Amino acid sequence: MDSVECVVVGAGVVGLAIARRLARAGLEVIVLEAAETIGTVTSSRNSEVIHAGIYYPSGSLMARLCVSGRRALYDYCRDHGVPHRACGKLIVATAAAEVDKLQSIRAHAECNGVDDMQALDADAARALEPALQCAAALLSPSTGIIDSHALMLSLRGDAEDAGAALAFHAPLLRARVIADGFELDVGGDAAMTLQCRLLINAAGLAACTVARNIDAMPIDRIPPAYYAKGNYFSCGARAPFSRLIYPVPEPGGLGVHLTLDLAGQARFGPDVEWIDSIDYRVDPARAERFYPAIRRYWPGLPDGALMPGYSGIRPKIVPRAVAVQDFMIQGAAQHGVAGLVNLFGIESPGLTSCLAIADLVGDLATSTAEAA
Repeated sequence: MDSVECVVVGAGVVGLAIARRLARAGLEVIVLEAAETIGTVTSSRNSEVIHAGIYYPSGSLMARLCVSGRRALYDYCRDHGVPHRACGKLIVATAAAEVDKLQSIRAHAECNGVDDMQALDADAARALEPALQCAAALLSPSTGIIDSHALMLSLRGDAEDAGAALAFHAPLLRARVIADGFELDVGGDAAMTLQCRLLINAAGLAACTVARNIDAMPIDRIPPAYYAKGNYFSCGARAPFSRLIYPVPEPGGLGVHLTLDLAGQARFGPDVEWIDSIDYRVDPARAERFYPAIRRYWPGLPDGALMPGYSGIRPKIVPRAVAVQDFMIQGAAQHGVAGLVNLFGIESPGLTSCLAIADLVGDLATSTAEAA
């Protein structure tokens, strides 16, 4: 039977960052991925935004890891040649009644350690983006965009250079606690049994399912899984913006915002659609809800310009009525299983936070193997 020090379940951006961190620390690492390649789910179905850390509850893991992760990510991109741009974003009040919300957003951001935001009146905002309609705005200069696939390729390369191995079409079917770690049943074309000392569950949308397949994992420590789908629409017209444009937030999401790819092409979304099962189809009829939302800040959006793009699904661990959640990263102190780290609810800003999450998990993995 094959044996390895550490198994990471999931080859999304977070799993790859964790594998890189652990391999560079000298551990023997195998990444198990059920799909055919890296980052096929949440990591490739998002806005590719580097978030500043503005909105998350103060003191939360999301807030702390986003701010530290954003700084680390910009450094990593510069050092490794990962395409990115600190283009900035405008958070816009489209009516006078929303202006006070901007001030509370800025105050909250400062509590989170985001201290570079600038308040703009309507004229100052339009000086930056002449096509913009707003009553006032906040400028976040540290918000940016990134090529998420290039980032994942870089993280994979770093991990493999440090000795990590990746196995694709290799779902984790069952894990049993043994004297010195875990015995894993791995499915796929090359089904096998594998032993490891450390087990990191970074399976994204499947993390709750993976946890239920770990025999010793207490069921009451596994959160329920909910799915909040975000639909994106592309724009047939050239959008006249050089920065990201966000309305003030709405429950469950950040509103229908305008983001840009590195080629300057605009896309709109995501909206929030709570669903019961994974379904990535984008209903073209949802565009009718997008037009009025977008025209609040871009009145010049042409009729018929929106086309179905793609969708992503947020791995929620709270129901629709709650909406706001935090990352849940569990070690043995939380669930009692030595050597196991679970990552639940790693939605946005998971991409921005990936390196900071990896550092936290690396520290937790070292201690959790000896806890419980």
